Parts: sequence; structure tokens; C-alpha cells
Amino acid sequence: MNLKKLKAAEATFLEKHPGGFLSEEMQALGKKHRMAQMISFSQDAFKKSAFRRHQVVVEDMVRAVSRASMVSMFEKPKFRDFVHGLSPAEISQLSNGLKNFLHANQQKGFEQMVEILLPEKLAKWSLLTIIPNYVHPAAEVFVKPTTAKGVIEHFELQGLQYKPRPSWEFYEEYRQQILAMRARVDDCIAPNNAAFCGFLMMSLPG
Repeated sequence: MNLKKLKAAEATFLEKHPGGFLSEEMQALGKKHRMAQMISFSQDAFKKSAFRRHQVVVEDMVRAVSRASMVSMFEKPKFRDFVHGLSPAEISQLSNGLKNFLHANQQKGFEQMVEILLPEKLAKWSLLTIIPNYVHPAAEVFVKPTTAKGVIEHFELQGLQYKPRPSWEFYEEYRQQILAMRARVDDCIAPNNAAFCGFLMMSLPG
């Protein structure tokens, strides 16, 4: 990372928004994203014990995606229709993929979800990372393509080349570098990874 650029972005952001995400303006913006509600819903809906009922899990996946402010309006109905057309075996695969990602073998879970979403052209970064971002807001990272590309370029993240097709290798490295960047700034602009990535997005030129 280019630490000089990161610290300059931090100083500019705090000058404009004293208190960071605790400022009145940022608090109002946060309410539009309903992060607290989405985190609470997701942590309950996707706790380990919930995965005994695959059908309920995938229905809650549709609810989470539909309510997520960070997911494109175009992707929400496509994902809903896709899930409603799944066979019982496919429902189990999608549910088990999310379970593995959240609670067991992350790479296996990620790749299980990519495998089932790919044929319908729904293997999108946003759909794969939004729920983990809500369930583990301090550990997982929401990958928004335009933001990810901009952050990699502007903050000079090494060893990362964004590609539209999601891969575990990219996610793991991107997450590691985002967490490393987050550790170098004031807590008030990084209460969780979603907020920190929002700060990075707002700091990009143009």
C-alpha cells in the first residue's frame, strides 16, 4: 500500500467530517444503509445452527440481498428468481457453500457458491461477499468492482489484479490488504470494514 496516500486521504476525510463516521452527516448516511439492522438480521439468519434447514437459509439469502443497499437493483431480482428456480439438491449446495464460507472451510464454500452461480451468470462479487460482510463485519470485506479497481490503483496495492470472475485467491489477498490498511487509520473512520471501504471509495480521485 501507499501509506502516504492513505494518511493523506484520512486527513482530508477527517477535516471534512470531524469525528469520521461518528459525525452527524456520516451517521445520517449510515442510516440509509441500515448496517446495524442488516448485521443483526444476518448474524441471526446465518448462524451455524440455522444451516440445518437449507430452504430457510436460501430464502433468507434472498431477503438479505434484496435489502442490501450495496447490491445493484439489477442483481436483486435476478438472484431472487434464480434461487426460486433451484432444485432441492442445488438449494443444499448453495446453503452448504455459504455455511462453509462463514463457519468452516472458507475457500471451499466460496468456490461452491461460484460453481452454482456461474452457469446463470450470477457469480458476481457483490452477491458472493455481501452476506459474509454482514455476518462478520470486522473480518470479511464487501467487494464492489468499481471501488476495488480504484482502491488497487490509487493506493498502489501490490499483487492484485481485479477480474470480473470471482476467485478465492483475489478475495483472500484483497481482504488481507484492506485489513492491513484499516489497521493504519483512526478507528472513527473504520468502525467496520464496510465503513472503511466506504471511506476508501469517497477518497478516490474523480
